[in-house]
Amino acid sequence: MAEASRVLQTTLIPSFHPPHKSLIFQSLPLNFRRNPIQCTVSTSNSTKATVPQKIPWGCESDSLENASALQKWLTDSGLPPQKMALQKVEVGERGLVALKNIRKGEKLLFVPPSLFITADSEWTCGEAGKVLKQNGVPDWPFLATYLISEASSLESSRWSNYISALPRQPYSLLYWTREELDRYLEASQIRQRAIERVTNVVGTYNDLRLRIFSKYPALFPEEVFNIEIFKWSFGILFSRLVRLPSLGGKVALVPWADMLNHSCEVDAFLDYDKSSQGVVFSTDGSYEPGEQVFISYGKKSNGELLLSYGFVPREGTNPRDSVELSLSISKSDKCYTEKLEALRKHGLSASQCYPIQVTGWPLELMAYAYLAVSPPSMSGQFEEMAAAASNKSTTNKDLRYSEIEEEALQFILDSCEVSISKYNKFLQASGSMDLDVTSPKQLNRRLFLKQLAVDLSTSERRILFRAQYILRRRLRDMRRGELRALTIFNGFRKFFK
Repeated sequence: MAEASRVLQTTLIPSFHPPHKSLIFQSLPLNFRRNPIQCTVSTSNSTKATVPQKIPWGCESDSLENASALQKWLTDSGLPPQKMALQKVEVGERGLVALKNIRKGEKLLFVPPSLFITADSEWTCGEAGKVLKQNGVPDWPFLATYLISEASSLESSRWSNYISALPRQPYSLLYWTREELDRYLEASQIRQRAIERVTNVVGTYNDLRLRIFSKYPALFPEEVFNIEIFKWSFGILFSRLVRLPSLGGKVALVPWADMLNHSCEVDAFLDYDKSSQGVVFSTDGSYEPGEQVFISYGKKSNGELLLSYGFVPREGTNPRDSVELSLSISKSDKCYTEKLEALRKHGLSASQCYPIQVTGWPLELMAYAYLAVSPPSMSGQFEEMAAAASNKSTTNKDLRYSEIEEEALQFILDSCEVSISKYNKFLQASGSMDLDVTSPKQLNRRLFLKQLAVDLSTSERRILFRAQYILRRRLRDMRRGELRALTIFNGFRKFFK
């Protein structure tokens, strides 16, 4: 089902999530260059389950109904002969499959710039593009609006064959209702990331509607330029837009290249090749005819893959998987005010999330734990600890405070076990969870979303279990060492007596 999931390595455009953790994306610019349209923080809190508006174009995520028309249009538009074809596949519902033997290190695709969709692309409705440019709309909302405008132009748009092959209803978290997020992702921190993303998309749409769409209804009719279709367009961008480093970081939709699915076992990624003047990738493995060809969507956790692409890799197959652990300084702490002040000075708050992997956790997390458990007598080190807890700081992060190390590790362990209990509660209840729907189509959707949530929760809990084991062992060893030292000391004392 990675068809709701697209590209692409470090070239993937980042999420709206503010960058305060070491494993998240750079924040997305929301301010316009001129006459800025401020992003409002407004979204519905309604928990009513609704069926999203059916998108009037595109196709089902596993459909090949428009594949031949897409490939013919691409060839006629300058795409060179390919060693791959779009077919139904086991991983991703549809993807690019090798037609011939492909060698390791071979360059593939060669999509020319004439097939890129960028902020410079020509509009079928030129007046609409002119209005957006006059208002200084930046690339993301500009491209989202462009995609809707071209889709609504149907056959008169040069991109009609491409848009017809886009998924009509992907499964990324942008398309989940608030009730579904609250119900299925209650244990995971990715829920909050999804809520923030939806909030920002809704806010951006509301500003565009207020400042532009409502003033030019003939160019931007509400039956087309509404929130549901805007979310579809933004979802396409989140899952398919690529940044091309060799073109100075230019962002683009690259038809055909975005039909490649992700594998955790490959590191191949897309970029513009100046010598061949096209978007390519170099395979890091060989493929035989009939095998699906993969690229990497980047070093992302399972939660991040679900957030943007709508799929969760099988448990234990993603070496870059991580889970965000929430840590908080207690308001009953005698030095709460001083600690909070030190944290805010470095862009942090009293509650922070840090990524934990099977292989360990960042130094920033340990620095935060030191700060959380440090007594008033260590107030002189609060600033140093807070600086080390921020990934924005270049200060030394490898701190050691042996006098409070045991308390800091216990603090992390307690936080892990609180999080584990939430996952246990959800996973135990998921088997008997009432889906509360009557429509067969909606029932299938709910069953699918619940399975995604179960897969994510299982993989994230696995990482927490590993962290719990490591922490318990380290604490046990520390306490045994202290006990052994105390026993030796008491032995010496008795001897001298």
